[in-house]
Amino acid sequence: MVLYLSFPSAQEMAQVSFDDLVTKAVAGESLISFPTDTVPALAARPDRAELIFAAKQRSLDKPLILMAGEIADVWPFVAGSSQERQEWQAIAEQYWPGALTLVLPASDRVPVAMNPKDPTTIGVRVPDHAIARVILTRTGPLATTSANLSGQPPLLTLTEIEQQFPQVLTMRPSELQQLAASIPGEAKELAASGVPSTVIRWTSSGWEILRQGAISVSL
Repeated sequence: MVLYLSFPSAQEMAQVSFDDLVTKAVAGESLISFPTDTVPALAARPDRAELIFAAKQRSLDKPLILMAGEIADVWPFVAGSSQERQEWQAIAEQYWPGALTLVLPASDRVPVAMNPKDPTTIGVRVPDHAIARVILTRTGPLATTSANLSGQPPLLTLTEIEQQFPQVLTMRPSELQQLAASIPGEAKELAASGVPSTVIRWTSSGWEILRQGAISVSL
C-alpha cells in the first residue's frame, strides 16, 4: 500500500489563528503582520526589533515605530516633564487613534534596537484600525514598520506580504473576518489609506513636521 502524505504549503504554515499570532508575538519568536489604518504593519516585540531590520534589509539609521492599542500604553515608553506630557497628551487625544506618529524622548523601557542611531528618541502611534488595536491590546506595544523590503513601496495585500515574507505570521482570512465581525459596529473602522502616517517630532521649541503623510496636522 502506498501512502500519499499531504504537507501544508508555506503560505498555510504562515497563516495562523488570532491566539497563535498573539502568542508568537509575545514570546518574541516570530515577526507578525497585521492591517492598520495606513499600510499593513510588520511587527515584533520591541526587544526583538532586530528581526525587522534583518527581514526588511533595513539600514540601522532608520528607526522603527512603537505602535500601541491605547494612548495610555504609550506613555511608559517616553520621558518628559509634567508640562511636556500635558502637551503630548493633548495632541494624542486630538489625533489618536489615527495616522499620526509622534517622535518623543525615549524612556529606558525602549530597547536600543528600535532606534540604534539615536536611542534617545522613539516614534509612537495608536492606529485607527479596530483589528490592529485588538491585536496590540493583547500583545502590548510592538515595534513596527511598513511591510516591504527597504527602499521598495509598502505592500498592501496579504498575498503580497506572504510572497515577499514567507516567514512572517499573518492571521488566516477566516479569522480576520471573525475578528472583524466580533468588534462593535461603532469601532469597526477597517479601511486603510495606503499612505504612511504623518510624522512630527517634539523639540525644545515645539513640534516639527518630519513627514507629511496620511493626515494634515495643525500645529
